[in-house]
Amino acid sequence: MLKDDGLEPRKEEEGPNGRFAKSAGEFSEDPQVLALIARVKQKDEAAFKELVERYKTQVAGLAFKMVGDYEDAKDISQIVFVKTFYNLKSFDPKKKFATWLFRITVNAAIDYWRRYKKHKHEDLEEAEGTPIGVGLSPEAVYFRKDASERIKKALEVLSPKQRSIFVLRDMEGLDITEVATIMNMPQVTVRWYLHRSRTKIRSELARRLRAAGAKKKA
Repeated sequence: MLKDDGLEPRKEEEGPNGRFAKSAGEFSEDPQVLALIARVKQKDEAAFKELVERYKTQVAGLAFKMVGDYEDAKDISQIVFVKTFYNLKSFDPKKKFATWLFRITVNAAIDYWRRYKKHKHEDLEEAEGTPIGVGLSPEAVYFRKDASERIKKALEVLSPKQRSIFVLRDMEGLDITEVATIMNMPQVTVRWYLHRSRTKIRSELARRLRAAGAKKKA
């Protein structure tokens, strides 16, 4: 039903902050989307293909930020759109479609990450811009050289839920309200997870900085 080629995050579509095309907050919310959804609910495959075309880059981009691997992101995107096809009948057109789709993406990425992380070590690569919440400490993230790559590697210390919230808020730039809706949890809980995520990443960056300094002295 879906082709792998169209679901790969495209690096050439990164913006000034390294985001893939549009973030969730920038998804089209127009009558055409609602019309497509209505047609998909009537089992119109052409409408579904058009819906996939509209959102495939955003979904693949979020999946990549969650798992740090392009091939895994493509697999997750496949899962997301299959789930979307079979569950779209439950979508409430009064709600924001982007939020609903991102919730499916986050859940699929978490499930995938938990299942396969046990079997392989994911080397996070091809990073985007520096997440907002991390800032440029410690030591301006190794004096800012390859900062984004180091931050993505530091994401490995986060739990799936912590990683999801950090990615949605600090890499996708969504507000707390939308993150809470996607994660289906109170805003105060989101803020707590976000604080824990940022603290753990700063600590991991500091640890890596100390390790790099020790290597130079050796």
